[in-house]
This record gives sequence, C-alpha cells and structure tokens, in this order.
Amino acid sequence: QVQVVESGGGLVQAGGSLRLSCAASGSIFSINFMGWFRQAPGKQRDLVAGITSSGTTNYADSVKGRFTITRDNARNTAFLQMNSLKSEDTGVYYCMVTTTSNYWGQGTQVTVSS
Repeated sequence: QVQVVESGGGLVQAGGSLRLSCAASGSIFSINFMGWFRQAPGKQRDLVAGITSSGTTNYADSVKGRFTITRDNARNTAFLQMNSLKSEDTGVYYCMVTTTSNYWGQGTQVTVSS
C-alpha cells in the first residue's frame, strides 16, 4: 500500500503565492507519475499539473506560466509552486501518485480571496 499526504493549502489573497507539498510513503518500488488535481465546488476533478519520473511536465492551460511542479525522486515528494493566484484557482487540491496503481491523498483546501 502507498500513502499520500498533501500539505500547504490555505487562504491567500488574489495575486499571492502558495506552495503545496505531496509526500508518498509505503510499499514503493518506483513512482512513474505524480500529479496535482483540483476540484472546485460542484465541478469535476481536473489535472492541474503532472510530472513523470524523468521530469517531463504538463500543465493545464489555465495555470501555465503561473504554476510550477517539481519532484524529489529520492524523497518521493512533489511540490506545486503557485504564483499569481486567482479566485478561480480556489478548490481542493489532490495529489495522485502512480506506481502500479493510482493512489490519492485526502486533499488540501486552497482558497483565493478576491
């Protein structure tokens, strides 16, 4: 089993920054993919940013140029640096870790006030 824990959410004013962390632990041989997903109230959960084991990244169009995803393979950890936050970035942010299966964390709330 793999456990995934997110941290770093909170309340921030529009234009501000937050840094989210995702730590995976447990029976991990290798992590192929780590991704951050966002779920706004009443909406589906969508991919915000993802990173492969080789460092290839992809971003949702709405966050390109503002968010940066990185990972520390040695520590099975991923980070999401979020700058120039907007009210539409508000939601619960979930980390997903892919080994032989997908594992999800409990989520961390990000609220951007305008």
